[in-house]
Amino acid sequence: MSVSCRRYAALIAAPVIVAGLALLSGCSLKPGNLSAETAEQPAQASPAPGYTISWTMHQNLPVPEDAAVVREIEQKFGVDLDIWNLENNKYEPLLDLKLVQGNIPDLFRIRQTQDLLKYQQQGVLAEIPQELLNTYAPNIMKAIRENAPAYQNHGVIDGAYYGIPVVNPTNIYRIPVVYRQDWLDTLGLTVPDTLADFEKVMYAFANGDPDGNGVKDTYGLSLEGMNVVFGAFGQIIFADQLYFSRQEQQLVIGALQPEMKEALRYLRKWYQDGVIDPEFVTGENKGGYKHLSHAVTGGRIGMTSMGNYYHWIQDGDYSTWTTDELGKTVEMPVAATFNAKELTAKNPDARIVFGRPVSGPEGKRGSKAYDMLMSFTAIGADAVKEPGKLETILQILDYVSANPDRQEDTAMKFGIQGEHWDWADSLNKEVVVLPPYDRTFSYQNTIGASLGMTVPVMPDDRREQWAATLGLEQDGIYNALEIATPALVKNGPELIQLRNEAYIAFITGERPLEEFDSFVKEFMAAGGAEVLREANGLPES
Repeated sequence: MSVSCRRYAALIAAPVIVAGLALLSGCSLKPGNLSAETAEQPAQASPAPGYTISWTMHQNLPVPEDAAVVREIEQKFGVDLDIWNLENNKYEPLLDLKLVQGNIPDLFRIRQTQDLLKYQQQGVLAEIPQELLNTYAPNIMKAIRENAPAYQNHGVIDGAYYGIPVVNPTNIYRIPVVYRQDWLDTLGLTVPDTLADFEKVMYAFANGDPDGNGVKDTYGLSLEGMNVVFGAFGQIIFADQLYFSRQEQQLVIGALQPEMKEALRYLRKWYQDGVIDPEFVTGENKGGYKHLSHAVTGGRIGMTSMGNYYHWIQDGDYSTWTTDELGKTVEMPVAATFNAKELTAKNPDARIVFGRPVSGPEGKRGSKAYDMLMSFTAIGADAVKEPGKLETILQILDYVSANPDRQEDTAMKFGIQGEHWDWADSLNKEVVVLPPYDRTFSYQNTIGASLGMTVPVMPDDRREQWAATLGLEQDGIYNALEIATPALVKNGPELIQLRNEAYIAFITGERPLEEFDSFVKEFMAAGGAEVLREANGLPES
């Protein structure tokens, strides 16, 4: 299967995720010999002639010049790593600006899967011979082959390999549906299960003074929570891509389905009645870390479906390893993270609770789920101009991403043993992050750790064990088209803008719902018809 406009039916097949011992294990930064019994031994490229390798990665904070893990990799492989500090919230615009200026990263992170074809068409990606992948990145390819076989060829375009698929096993968990538990308690309400119950709760959040300040300054929901309403009719709308679903063996675009008129009818009425945050158009995040819902943490709304499960961990949700004031490793209740941390910092009595996506009139329910195919890792076109450089990049990528040596792999993820982390138990299975890094936001970026790509081996740490108890593997709505077609590359941005503008206009009342069918015709005429034809592998008429 290729990323060209051939059949896409197989793209929605779920990968077989084999739960097992996570690759997040290991010991110190000091490199050791890989065991032939436990590791695929990557072939050694010719001695690196001092390559300078530009490298893109996931970042919440910039990686400094003197980052310890980066320096270790440079010394081990005899290279100079040029880490591009591209802010994650603005990654694509910043990357595209670099490309326009003629700068192409050697290790090319493609965050949005639909962009692989776009960048290949622009000529900024190098073909990666599969024999070199298997030789110089054997552990990455083994993990994909054994745990996500359905995705092995998803980086192939017209018979050539351009992107290593990044398959995230934790994406079996959908985005949670979050409510202010203290608001529910104050109003004598329970977590809603149906759309009718949800409506009652949203009106109570807006009109019942749940924060007890005597001022009408609260709302039920904002932009991200609307996807739970759309999910009650089987679709996802507000996302950074067009969501497709499957109906009668054909792919359809969710935003065009007639049942969306009924979902919009609810939202339109709620907006008119002051139940929806009037600032929903600008979203729930007001800057900074992209998964924070400032509308929730600031006490403005009482429900959302924004951020992942690990952004909503509350004090005591499970036990974790930490160090006490004497430096001794002890088990303690986990501390709140991200949204839950910000919420309780502003209101110590605030609590949140997860709910199931509410069911609609026909029993459908769901919240947004991220594709199992999360992104691609590619090689920049200029990298292959230097003999041996591609092989060296693949070696480094394999070492930092899927190292089968427990000590080395943990060092690549967490840093220097004894300074940044240590073993929590005598069996060397669990890690404790040491002070002050245990309370430092994204400290891995500040030391240059986590340079690699995610491989499809399910972590078995305590956070994921907790997530497994939440029921988040159910009711997820995934995009049925995971990889872009040429028409989607060409027309996608305009179509997404057209969708968003129309839906916002329908919700705010600027456009009558009677014009929904006109919107569908506008969408199809703007390239939607071509996108659907290619998505379904149909010939031109």
